[in-house]
Amino acid sequence: MPVSLTRDACAARDAADPLAPLRAQFTLPPGLIYLDGNSLGVLPAATAARVQQVIAEEWGRGLIRSWNDAGWIDLPRRVGDKIARLVGARPGELVVADSTSVNLYKVLSAALRIAQAGSASRKVVLSERSNFPTDLYIAQSLVEQQGMRLELLDIDEIPARLRDDVAVLMLTQVNYRTGRMADMAALSAQAHAAGALALWDLAHSAGAVPVDLNGAGADFAVGCGYKYLNGGPGAPAFCWVHARHVERFRQPLSGWMGHAAPFVFQTGYEPAPGIARYLCGTPPVLGMAALECGVDTVLAAEPLGGMSALRAKSVALGELFLELVRERLGASGLRPFGPSQAAQRGSQVSLAVPADGSIDGYALMQALIERGVIGDYRAGDGSAEHPHLLRFGFTPLYLRYVDLFDAVQVLAELLASGAWRDARFARKAAVT
Repeated sequence: MPVSLTRDACAARDAADPLAPLRAQFTLPPGLIYLDGNSLGVLPAATAARVQQVIAEEWGRGLIRSWNDAGWIDLPRRVGDKIARLVGARPGELVVADSTSVNLYKVLSAALRIAQAGSASRKVVLSERSNFPTDLYIAQSLVEQQGMRLELLDIDEIPARLRDDVAVLMLTQVNYRTGRMADMAALSAQAHAAGALALWDLAHSAGAVPVDLNGAGADFAVGCGYKYLNGGPGAPAFCWVHARHVERFRQPLSGWMGHAAPFVFQTGYEPAPGIARYLCGTPPVLGMAALECGVDTVLAAEPLGGMSALRAKSVALGELFLELVRERLGASGLRPFGPSQAAQRGSQVSLAVPADGSIDGYALMQALIERGVIGDYRAGDGSAEHPHLLRFGFTPLYLRYVDLFDAVQVLAELLASGAWRDARFARKAAVT
């Protein structure tokens, strides 16, 4: 093996890594290599004590007084302002609430109203064919309700389709299967040139890659809290609306927390000013407390270079992984699937399983997990264009270069031995 790809060389890179101290923020099980932070982030070391404090002190002793005394009522905007620092939003522009799907319903509804107010002939929501399914389901629900239609294209076909019948361009910045990162600024500008609005899902980019919503000219955005923001399973999500739109139309889920005066308890609904109108029901305090701990782990990188430094390490991790795959797995039949250029790739790499069925990707991933290397498997149709995938996420806050060396070593050993063919790794039920 080339000297640059030895384990000692990887250990030397870790020793020189200025971000290495950030790993101590997390509770990492010993002997485990975690490459699935793009699905669920690692538990921050501060979270358990913080949530216990909320339970025992703020809830247990403070009871209802804690809505004011402990600042529970301010959590959606306080944590929102922290996330705003990671995605190029200004204070007061982003709010934490509900799930990504629910927030998408809110902002897409508002975007469609704005677009149709400008021109009733705008009947199309345009999106990527391989967008995350829940986004497409939400869009499908809305267009059916409003007599519109959802059109799906490959990402490279989208600019040519932006014409005067398109109301909203709805895209996820980093594709969940391929890791391809869309050019937010260019596509938002192209949408605007066609008179359409640009709505972005940041589920696989917030906390993983530098995002500049205002600088890119985006109109709306949503994102989740449990991936790179390390907020825990089912963590609350967030939504952002550009200042030029935020008070033009109210969102459709007009719950009491989005009211201009929620504690007046008047019968009629009056939307709150600004982004607060995108709140709906009572904030989930325990989930938001955990999410704040997770967001703080990302913000801890600010003195060390912030998102730019995290992105630089993420790229270096991805490039090392791909080089190790080429060196150690070149004859295996596994192949990188996604952008070859690091600048076009988010913080993950996918490996396609051979279309001839010689490797069962599900079984191989289960064997890899049993050996202490956690990635995930995403089924396709088995074709070369839409293959079954092994997916690996790179979270620079806690991943080391030696982790990637060891992970590829285990993968190479499993492929060489054929141990993944053991019956206990076979699929027994639907993959979740």
